[in-house]
Amino acid sequence: MQKNLRLIFVTGGVLSSIGKGIIAASLGSLLEQQDLKVTIVKVDPYLNIDAGTMSPFQHGEVFVTDDGAETDLDLGSYERFLNRSMGKVNHITAGKIFHSVIERERRGDYLGSTVQVIPHITDEIKKQILNQESDIDVAIIEIGGTVGDIESQPFLEAVRQLCFETPHALSVHVTLVPYIETSGELKTKPTQHSVNALRSVGIRADLIVCRTSVPLGDQERAKIALFSNLQRDEIFESPDVTSIYQIPMVLHEQGLVETVMKKMGCPAGPIEAPLLWSEIAYRLENLKHTVRIAMVGKYSSLTDAYKSINEALLHGGIDNQSKVIIEYIPAEEIESDPRKYVDILKGYDGILVPGGFGERGIEGKIFTAKICRENNLPYFGICLGLQIAVIEYCRNVLGRALATSAEFSQTSPDLIFKLISAWKDHENITQMRSQTSDKGGTMRIGAYRCILTPDTKVCEIYKALEVSERHRHRYELNPDYVDELVEKGFLVSGQGPMGLVEVMELRDHPWFIGTQYHPEFQSKPRAPHPLFKSFIEACLKQQALRTAK
Repeated sequence: MQKNLRLIFVTGGVLSSIGKGIIAASLGSLLEQQDLKVTIVKVDPYLNIDAGTMSPFQHGEVFVTDDGAETDLDLGSYERFLNRSMGKVNHITAGKIFHSVIERERRGDYLGSTVQVIPHITDEIKKQILNQESDIDVAIIEIGGTVGDIESQPFLEAVRQLCFETPHALSVHVTLVPYIETSGELKTKPTQHSVNALRSVGIRADLIVCRTSVPLGDQERAKIALFSNLQRDEIFESPDVTSIYQIPMVLHEQGLVETVMKKMGCPAGPIEAPLLWSEIAYRLENLKHTVRIAMVGKYSSLTDAYKSINEALLHGGIDNQSKVIIEYIPAEEIESDPRKYVDILKGYDGILVPGGFGERGIEGKIFTAKICRENNLPYFGICLGLQIAVIEYCRNVLGRALATSAEFSQTSPDLIFKLISAWKDHENITQMRSQTSDKGGTMRIGAYRCILTPDTKVCEIYKALEVSERHRHRYELNPDYVDELVEKGFLVSGQGPMGLVEVMELRDHPWFIGTQYHPEFQSKPRAPHPLFKSFIEACLKQQALRTAK
């Protein structure tokens, strides 16, 4: 650990999903405004090595970093708020910790000692937390879950030790102060219990951030301060807001940065309003248009499964002065009664088919792509969404009625998408970052170069000939079909390693683009991804055409 590294630990109480990630990201962004180099680490106490095998219903989307880490969705929030990309070192799980310790025990690294939670597990936790780049000034550590959870105890013990061992360590506790409508009262008792639970494991909260639906009064603030051994100006609130991008300004206006800088012993420069976030807040409050986007997917009942896509659509809307209304349509419902959905789908300004795994709802997605292609409706296919569009084209334009992917069938004569190992020597794919799983094949994951094709819509959108985008997929477009697809009007807009198809578009369509990669992972409110920005622009044009008829 570098000598002057500051550590800020963010814990949560009362209930989970209280917003610790947004608080951590907002605080990190505000500290960046003080010319500090900030990183954020998410600690998840589950026993999975990473989030890669977890269902979105369990934990929301899997966020992918440049270096190929499959992580918690909070890392997406960190990237959208900070001027720094996250990586494998920014996500720690109990599974990763225990796996590392057990591997070392098997090698005999502990010289015959009895391996225990303390000190071996806690030492490994501390080691991974402190494994930061040498230029980092502040590391914010978000501890997942809630204080009092059994699985969190080793991590909280490691936090206690680091607070004792590190000259500049700070504990920020995020809790809920519920408002009881029947009595018209804010209740501080859950926060008092949560602070006591934190204190019982040896950690004293230096600051408390209260999630509230109504503002804290002087009485509630005084009571929380009294039972937490804090001053009133060390109690902050995070109210409900219309956009998470308002939170940095809300915290700034309460003087959070001054307090944190003082407690960390940092020389504070002039604390000015972060113009970046005030501008974004202003633009969000002054949107002139509205577009309706249908997202046809598998996890329509859980919007966090598409967290980065939702945010990227919002970012694209900001740059087009448009409020983006996303309506989620289960692909299975379209599959069960496609005729019912013809007019429904045609009524949207644009349609997006996101990534996913498995065959559930596939035929409904293929039908959706067909409606978009035949009716000049803007279509954005991401990962599986690209595969869906190409399969539909092969079936209905090329006349290959049984066209499909090897993910869904092994017997079809037209497997348009296959594992790369089906046509490449697996041992020679040395330059590709991969993950081999029990399901077989190789997952292409992380960032790869993509060489764009000149004179295509995609090249025009990017305004570049080469880009880097993040991937998370197993099945690639079978090269045996590329020439026929191009001959019939489907353009290869970009290619990656070994000539693999990365992005495609329809030649005679206003906006019909599919990407093998996940562009949503690199979109930020201050730098919307070009494809999402262009997609929303195309949706506005579609809306204008419909209105003019």
